Amino acid sequence: MKLPIIAVASLIPILGFLPSCKEKGPAETTGEKIDEAVEEVKDAVDPKGPLEKAGEKVDEALDN
Repeated sequence: MKLPIIAVASLIPILGFLPSCKEKGPAETTGEKIDEAVEEVKDAVDPKGPLEKAGEKVDEALDN
């Protein structure tokens, strides 16, 4: 019973630092462009199904 309480208590300080940076830096922007290019190549080789495409659209809508 104590283990979950300790785990949650140890994660709280870490979670405080996650949303601290609002603006994306140049390295993050470049990394995202590379990720998108890799995804496009993967999609050309192994096309996604309709449910996977719908899920990605939902993810994109929630990110924006």
